Amino acid sequence: MALFLSTYLNKLDKKGRISVPASYRAALSQEGYSGFIAFRSYKFPAIECCSFARMEQMSKSVDQLDIFSEAQDDFSAAIFADAEQIPFDGDGRIVLPKDLVMFAGIDDTAAFVGRGATFQIWRPDRFGAHQNKARERIHERQATLKLAPGSLHEER
Repeated sequence: MALFLSTYLNKLDKKGRISVPASYRAALSQEGYSGFIAFRSYKFPAIECCSFARMEQMSKSVDQLDIFSEAQDDFSAAIFADAEQIPFDGDGRIVLPKDLVMFAGIDDTAAFVGRGATFQIWRPDRFGAHQNKARERIHERQATLKLAPGSLHEER
């Protein structure tokens, strides 16, 4: 499974192209599709991005909801109807659709933000504010994280 780490700032060129971080391209290339899936976040002013395999996993999760239920319809409309396949060009760049760029408020620079199994694309100042608030909430709640079952020793 693809793993996306760190935050990278990249500039859009005059033609609207932007380079995808090399580590993200490498993670995505392991899954067979030379690109990724992107859609508007329903939670943040950002673009949600994932591998094709992750999108298939989300589709299976939505399929577990009651057929024709409001929840299934809402997730389908918010995610799948809005999703676009974004291919890499020969130089590892992409062209983000204008509606996604406008939604995220991206001007000339975008922040590629790793989120583990997915990544997001933000306007840098908006992400900075979001990240600061997230850190404050974690500190205020004294939140902790339990590691998922399985360790490096068990996987060997």
